[in-house]
Formats: sequence, C-alpha cells, structure tokens
Amino acid sequence: MLDILKHRTYRHLFFAQVVALLGTGLATVALSLLAFDLAGDEAGQILGTAMAIKMTAYVLIAPLASAFAESVSRRMLLVSLDVVRALIALALPFVTEIWEVYVLIAVLQSASAAFTPTFQSAIPDTLPDEDDYTRALSLSRLAYDMENLVSPALAAVILLATSWQGLFSGTVIGFIASALLVVSVALPSTAKTEKPRGIYERAGRGFKIFLATPRLLGLMALNLVVSLAGSMVIVNTVVLVQGQFGLTDRHTAMAFAAFGGGSMLAAFALPALLKRWQDRRVMLTGAGILISGLVLAIPVDRLGWLLPVWAWLGVGFSTAQTPVGRLLTRSSHGEDRPALFAAQFSLSHAGWLVAYPLAGWVGSVAGMQITLVMLASLALIALIPAIRLWPSVDPKELLHSHDDLPDNHPHTATSGRQHTHPYIIDSLHPTWPH
Repeated sequence: MLDILKHRTYRHLFFAQVVALLGTGLATVALSLLAFDLAGDEAGQILGTAMAIKMTAYVLIAPLASAFAESVSRRMLLVSLDVVRALIALALPFVTEIWEVYVLIAVLQSASAAFTPTFQSAIPDTLPDEDDYTRALSLSRLAYDMENLVSPALAAVILLATSWQGLFSGTVIGFIASALLVVSVALPSTAKTEKPRGIYERAGRGFKIFLATPRLLGLMALNLVVSLAGSMVIVNTVVLVQGQFGLTDRHTAMAFAAFGGGSMLAAFALPALLKRWQDRRVMLTGAGILISGLVLAIPVDRLGWLLPVWAWLGVGFSTAQTPVGRLLTRSSHGEDRPALFAAQFSLSHAGWLVAYPLAGWVGSVAGMQITLVMLASLALIALIPAIRLWPSVDPKELLHSHDDLPDNHPHTATSGRQHTHPYIIDSLHPTWPH
C-alpha cells in the first residue's frame, strides 16, 4: 500500500490530508475545553449545538461549493480554504461569548464542507489507475483511523507544556502545512463541460446522477447503515464504559482504539480483497458486519466483551466505506466528479444528522439495549433497499440504444444507434437503460 507514496503529487496530497486531520483532531479536543471554560457543566449543550452546526454545514454547503468550484482552480480553492480554516482556528482562543463560538464553527465547518469533496475528487484524477486509486483509498482510511488515535495523545502531550489555547496553535500549523503541501504540486484541472451550466444546475448535478444510477441508489441506503452503526460507537461508547461499567477515561479510550484498530485492519486487507471481489459484495459484507456487531453488543455487560465487538464494528465500518470513492469515480465523467463527490458528502452526512441524535436521545431515555435493538433494526431495514437497488450484475459496459439521436450525431455516427460502452449518466445518457 505504501508504494503509492512514490507518486509525488499524491504523496504531497496525502500528507496534506494527514496534517490537516491532526489539526482538526487537536481542535476537537480544544473546543471541548473551550466549551467547558465558557459554560462549565453546560458545555455539552455547546458541543451538541456545534455538532449540529457542523452536520448542517456539511449537508447544505458541499453541493453549493462544488458548483462554484467549477470556475476556480482546484489548487487555489484548496489553499484558500486551508487559509480560512487556519484563520478561524487562530480566532477561536479569543472568543468570550457562546454565540461567537457558533459563528466561527459555522464558518470553519463550511470551509471544511467545501474542502473535503474537492480534495477527494482530485485523487482519482491524480491516480487514474484503479489499483493505485484503491490503495490510495485504503491509505486515506488509515489516515482517518490514525488521527483518532494520535490526536488525543498529541493533545495530552501539548497540554503538559501549555494551556488548551495552545492546542489551537497546533490546528493553525496543521492547516498552514496542508496549504503549503497542496501549493507545492500541480493538480489536474477539472474537466470542462461542452456547454456552460448555471449555478443551480451545477449544484444539483451530483444528486441527479445519484438518483439515476442504480448502484448509487444502493449506496444511499448503505450510507444510512454506516451512520446508524457508527453513531452508536461515537455517541454511546462513553455511556457504556463509564456509565454502565463504572470504568475510567482510559478504558473509554481503549474502546475507541479497538474500533479504530478493527477499521485499520480492514483497510490493510481491502486492496487485495477488492481485486477478488466486486465493490458490491465487499460493501454489502461490510454492512452485514455492522448490523451483526450491533446485535452482538446487546448482551455485552463488561469491557472485555465490548472490545472485540467494537473491533468487529470497526472492520465493518472500513469495509463498507472505503470503496465508495471507486464507486463514485466509476459513475461519473471528470467534469461531474466534484459534484458527485459533494453529493455523496452531503447525503452521507444527512444520515449522520439523523443517527447522532437518535442514538443519543433513545440511549438516554430507553437504555443501551433498546438503542442497540432499534439501531440494528433500522440498519437492517436500510440494507434491504441497498441490496434491491444495486443490481447483483453490474457490468461497466452496457448495451443501450439512442433512438432520440439522429444517425449523423457524433455519438452514433461510428457505432450506430445501438452500441456498448461504459455507461455513465450525462447529457447523452440521462436515464439508466432497462
């Protein structure tokens, strides 16, 4: 997997992702401490509102940002967004009012909502070979998992020498380093469309492709499975470990580490597995692992049993999520790729926007066992349309007819009205052939 880092442009992009993730991780810890400094025991309300602002920005801003990005250089956009995020992180230690936190978080997360899908859509253009891109996706998954492990430890070390305000300095350094790494390489330009498109058409383009492509309809349902299972881990791990088992922060960290370790293990195995299995089989298997993990967690009453179940959920989480980039790349032309990645970013976070409060509220009212039963049931219900909507036979090339085009149209002039080629939704192919 690490051989892919020999590719200079991707190497710089990967390390830009790593340092930006570390900066974001430090900001997460610092924000918790800032909230406590401002509100004391009411800090949870600030953090909950900040999370809602983050998810709302991710759902609403990503498709609009991708529409504006068509007329701007990728490199300039990514560097500008990193600079904006660094400036916001620089301002956060100086806030004195809760509303100021909300405003700055809204701007910060809006910049991230524009940055992430633009960055993700640049990778398949940088690595056109599918095997290389698959290794890059697995490496990216590892980076996310490592951030979950490294950032809290790094924050603890920094706090030994300085106050929580110093953590935001690390965030600023991370975003500036990311900007410098991006500006140090030439990124492939986004392919241009033959006809200029309006802002609203560009913003909705990714969603139109989603709704017209069967495999992407299946992906929409899988997004919900992932968010339902993931929300249980993210929201309720501390409740299980410290609330029900009566253990400490250290044991909560162990549970999160088990989840991250399972995810990393799957990320290492996926490049080889994806050479043998199709994306559909891999991702549906991952969804099945997630549902089975929720079921296995129902009788768990001690940490010794929770750790392997959380590791199993980590395996499913990575298996269901890592191949998504391959699916999006296969389902779009270069000019539509940023819009499609933005649509996936928006739709997947819409699932988290539903799953987070569901896992938290039901857990606090009905208890963990009822929450696990409910989440597992909803995930199973979501898995059914994923299986039905995503055809089990899903070839790259499809035989189809163009009765709507004249014989002398460039698309039909050489191959005739009925022909076979990789089928992607575009202006000439607005619907999926039956």
